[in-house]
Amino acid sequence: PVAQYMNLARGEDNFKFINSFSSPGKGRNLYAAKNFPADHKWNKLDFKGDINTSIVKTALGRTIMVQWDETSPRPYTRHNLIQGTKGTLTGFPTRIALEGGVEGGPDNHHEWVEGEQLQKVFEKYEHPLYLRLGELAKKMGGHGGMDFIMRYRIIECLRKGEPLDQNVYEGCYWSAVGTLSEVSVAENGAPQEFPDFTRGNWKTTQPLGIIS
Repeated sequence: PVAQYMNLARGEDNFKFINSFSSPGKGRNLYAAKNFPADHKWNKLDFKGDINTSIVKTALGRTIMVQWDETSPRPYTRHNLIQGTKGTLTGFPTRIALEGGVEGGPDNHHEWVEGEQLQKVFEKYEHPLYLRLGELAKKMGGHGGMDFIMRYRIIECLRKGEPLDQNVYEGCYWSAVGTLSEVSVAENGAPQEFPDFTRGNWKTTQPLGIIS
């Protein structure tokens, strides 16, 4: 979703380079040694880094940090955070901090606006798709309902004969993060350039609108 927040490959900006670094691989080795016999296949594997951190740099010079970690003991988090020049928004839990503060909350950006203080913000900015499907999504479940909404939209677009919310070129860019990060790690974090899967047509591709 961050790529679409930033209109990447959609007229405004695009993926340019990625640098990627991995920590030593310790977690799986320790788990295998503790829970399986020495001759078990899991004790013979060469596990790679526990934590991988990649930095994507866009054509406009903006950056995205992508972090992968599925073995370290910590509370669940998705590290969703958008930082702009006038504020920041993060998820899990949802909270914001804006220059000058927000109505019904702190009057500065040094404190998080969260919980009940977000009510005024939700009333003004809640996404129309969530207003339409939110309660049903909570009932259906799947990562808090997000899985349901994504699948609902795919089916809805197909039934109505409308373009999907993601095009095939976006799929190529998003998928390339994995392959290019692997190459970068093998080359000690050296930058890897994204291919232009659109042959320049990303410059005239329209941004995704607000879906209702």
